[in-house]
Amino acid sequence: MFREYALGGPCVDYNKKKRVITNLLFVGLIALLIYVILAHVLRLVSPFIWAFVFAYILRRPALLLHKKIGLPYKLVAFLLVLIFYCVIGVLIALLGVRVLTAIADLLALLPPLYANEIVPSLSSFFEEIEQAVSRMDPTLIPVVKNMSSQFIQAIGELVSNISVKTVTIISTYASSLPGLFIRAVLMVISTFFISMDYERVTGFIMRQFSEKIRELMIEIQRYVVGTLFVCIRSYALIMSITFVELSIGFTIIGINKPILIALLIAVFDILPVVGTGGILIPWAIISLIQGKYSFALGLFLIYVIVTIIRNIIEPKIVGSQIGLHPVVTLISLFVGAQLFGVLGLFGFPITLSLLRHLNETGTINLYK
Repeated sequence: MFREYALGGPCVDYNKKKRVITNLLFVGLIALLIYVILAHVLRLVSPFIWAFVFAYILRRPALLLHKKIGLPYKLVAFLLVLIFYCVIGVLIALLGVRVLTAIADLLALLPPLYANEIVPSLSSFFEEIEQAVSRMDPTLIPVVKNMSSQFIQAIGELVSNISVKTVTIISTYASSLPGLFIRAVLMVISTFFISMDYERVTGFIMRQFSEKIRELMIEIQRYVVGTLFVCIRSYALIMSITFVELSIGFTIIGINKPILIALLIAVFDILPVVGTGGILIPWAIISLIQGKYSFALGLFLIYVIVTIIRNIIEPKIVGSQIGLHPVVTLISLFVGAQLFGVLGLFGFPITLSLLRHLNETGTINLYK
């Protein structure tokens, strides 16, 4: 027994187990901290975080203009922030008007669409079913008629519910506008102050940490910023591939303005909740109800092809760009999107890539 301990047998095993448990606890604490930050803390301080992000983005253009035109840096930073928010404000206003106009047009279109298109198409569809059933078993005709009337009534309730829910959602957003306005004002004011005193603010923050922590924070900042741009580039490539697929598919099935519609749907495809299916599947169902069977089948096939290709290429493209295995990338994309939506879709792969980078550089020891 003494020789075993002297040679380090059980002691080595104990130390290995202790190290593994410590590493697992460390990873668990990091995951818990990230979850708490993303779910709770981030929302509270989001105006100031966005202010800092915008100030960071505008810092290099401000320094460049300061050196070229010779104006004081604070004045240049102030003017750049002012121009930036003016442009963003105009774009949001124009987009908001277009979205509200489109929603209003859609709500006005739904009742006549239901009365003039959906109901006649459904009636014709169920009449064909009744004729087919009458040839097989005439006693089933009352059942088919009852089913058809209930189905048409359910579609009518769905149309009315869409209008009611849309108005409710708009009212909810309208009631939250005062809070959003206050957060926007705080973000804008903070951006001005941070931009004009960027070095002073960042210097004060960095002085609160030790030299080792400062080096770690600078390393994390450099890697995350670089990886974020890589992710944006990767998703731009995925969106371009989706756009090409949709354009070809829409051209084949004969949709008017296939390029424009494909571009709009490709943009929505980045969103984990909406995606391509959020547009193509309802479109295919409506076309099926209207009796456009070949057109509906074409839309469904396009959706299946785009979804399969995206699920194949997304882990490979994103994973190869940020240094993760496709399986790890696929898991992180799914879990991140399920927990935090768009933020998690980008944040989880970047976080895992950051942990991999820190482990490989020896900054932390999570795995071998």
